[in-house]
Amino acid sequence: MNITLRVWRQKSRDDEGRMVTYEISDVSPDMSFLEMLDVLNERLTLRDEEPVAFDHDCREGICGACGVVIDGVAHGPETTTTCQLHMRSFSDGDVITVEPWRAKAFPVVKDLVVDRSAFDRIIQSGGYVSAPTGTAPDAHATPVPKSDADRAFDAATCIGCGACVAACPNASGMLFTAAKAAHLGSLPQGQPEREARVIQMVNQHDEEEFGGCTNIGECAAVCPKGIPLDTISDLNRDLLGALASGSE
Repeated sequence: MNITLRVWRQKSRDDEGRMVTYEISDVSPDMSFLEMLDVLNERLTLRDEEPVAFDHDCREGICGACGVVIDGVAHGPETTTTCQLHMRSFSDGDVITVEPWRAKAFPVVKDLVVDRSAFDRIIQSGGYVSAPTGTAPDAHATPVPKSDADRAFDAATCIGCGACVAACPNASGMLFTAAKAAHLGSLPQGQPEREARVIQMVNQHDEEEFGGCTNIGECAAVCPKGIPLDTISDLNRDLLGALASGSE
């Protein structure tokens, strides 16, 4: 395959940035998208040009480190992480536009790399439980309804990649926040901080200058782990209950 890439290049967060066009030949359809970027960078290095900076780690779709907007869609045309996207999803001669996540809360570090530490601070604000840890109890010691266990597990699959923010027209991080609150709030161990947790995490979300949620649904549409949109409904219910009870 012969591919034309339009890549966002930005030296630092203070640089204005610009789109730069690259022609890449002999691209195998079996390459992952990141492998294709590796090939581009190898060729740029051989030409003594600055390689394109992009985030990645596991390349197995489980760490959440990778993430770029491809042709206007977070992670690209398939509902998966960027590292699990393969070039067979494109055609010979395609022109592909690659950009970083666009959100005030995710400032660009360099090229396609953004600072997602805002997510870390949301977790730090309430993503924990006070239940003693140590010797694990027997699995049947605390009965948990299967529906609650399934709900907690589904929410816990969130890998914090930020696609929900990149896809949302408001750059809201509410699906991420809801998932992190739900996977603890659905289990007995998470009940002592349930009300305080949701207030603290939503407040931190707003302090990080993410946009407000207007239930457009683009977040759930691009989530590589399939976090459902109604997770946000659970967050709103818990938030209203916590505010009504006077929790802080």
